[in-house]
Amino acid sequence: MLPPTDDLLCGRWPNGSMKAAAVMDVNKVGQVEVEIPGPELGYVLVAPTTVGICGTDLELLHGTASYVRDGRATMPHVFGHEWVGRVVAIAGNCQYSRQLQIGDRVVGQTMLSCGGCRACQRGHRNECSQLKEVGLYGQQGAAAEFIRLPAQSLTKVPPGVDDFSAALAEPAVTVLAALDKVGVFPGERVLVFGTGTMGLLAVQMARRVAGTVDVVGIDDAGIGAALRMGAEHAFLPGEARDGDYDVVIEASGAVPALLEALRVADVGGRIAAVGVPNDPLPAVDASELVLRGVTMTGVRHGLDYYERALRLFSEGVLSAKGMIADVFELADVDKAFELLERGRRAAPKVALSLTPRP
Repeated sequence: MLPPTDDLLCGRWPNGSMKAAAVMDVNKVGQVEVEIPGPELGYVLVAPTTVGICGTDLELLHGTASYVRDGRATMPHVFGHEWVGRVVAIAGNCQYSRQLQIGDRVVGQTMLSCGGCRACQRGHRNECSQLKEVGLYGQQGAAAEFIRLPAQSLTKVPPGVDDFSAALAEPAVTVLAALDKVGVFPGERVLVFGTGTMGLLAVQMARRVAGTVDVVGIDDAGIGAALRMGAEHAFLPGEARDGDYDVVIEASGAVPALLEALRVADVGGRIAAVGVPNDPLPAVDASELVLRGVTMTGVRHGLDYYERALRLFSEGVLSAKGMIADVFELADVDKAFELLERGRRAAPKVALSLTPRP
């Protein structure tokens, strides 16, 4: 694609190099200098201000992520798929840039679809055959001074939503997609596996929609956070009763939890698999699945839920309170990953704070 001429640039698009945080090699993370991506028509340059780090980033660091194993992600790898930032420049005539303005706070969709493949043409953008994922493969991540993205992949952040809440929109959209796909109704019995970021967001949403929600966790800090956020009962793995729940949200990514989800689902129960297991699922008794009428649905992100997630944070339905363990500067990215690796923190999320260029 040809770069735009100066009269088709809105704002000042800088050039040269920028600072970024990257996975340098397996178990090695640090700060690097990379080129600022140049302008292309239809694209926007954003200066990230807050970047969340999650278990997926930890898998990139360990080299266990599928993107690393199959070669889609190469080192050094600029990560960061949960983020918020401010619009710096738009590659398009300013008078036509009505959707976005310089200085707007925005979040970006993780999945970038091609728009032309069979899945995209059928309205299933998250199943795109040419998919790129920000900070995972095919697209530089947001742990950098600047990130360039298609204008249509950005969503404006409402004024009342702080940066930490906005950065949580990315995991929140998957939770919203999960609840939509399996259907959760008032008065139903909901169980959430996992007390990480997605698990706690699922607790908040299920409490709002169903009225009551229980949780399964493995540590006191996570269970305590879930109870504060609305869970009625908390269990350790194996303690929840068989067939007790209409809806089960598996947000831990643990294989035993997925098997237990099948056991605790009631006849006709619905299971949303949100966490991504690193190991194959052992043999499942398919006759039980069929005869009990249990439905299990894999949830591949929530590409169409960003505006909705931000609105729920704005209205107080979702909250970032108690979700952020600590915040680090870009130069201290190694310390951020050390804290994330420790696990069993008072809060699940670790974040980077980036200072915009003057």
